[in-house]
Amino acid sequence: MRDLKQTGFTDRLSAQQDAKKALLAKFKPKAAAPDPEFEKLAAKRAADKEALRQQHELAKAEQRREKAEKEAAKLAAQQAAQDEVDAEKRAARKERKALSKEEQKAARDARYAARKARQR
Repeated sequence: MRDLKQTGFTDRLSAQQDAKKALLAKFKPKAAAPDPEFEKLAAKRAADKEALRQQHELAKAEQRREKAEKEAAKLAAQQAAQDEVDAEKRAARKERKALSKEEQKAARDARYAARKARQR
């Protein structure tokens, strides 16, 4: 068969590549027209996400505050209990010091007499 157009091998090869490109171009997805609602929906989603994040942060801050208040109340109760014990100790010490010298001597003499009585 005779080549009427007088095309060479490279011409036929480039024609085949062009045809293949054209065929693949048919199957490529077309650029979609921008949806006018897309921007609105994206902005709404972003706003909702931000609001939800802020609510979550507020809830966490509230939990931290409540935990700190409970801890402070617990520490205050412990401090009050310790103060009460210290006050009792101070009262007992004051009571012991309040005894006059004569009373201390009388108590000492009574203990001495009781010990002597047990020995006999």
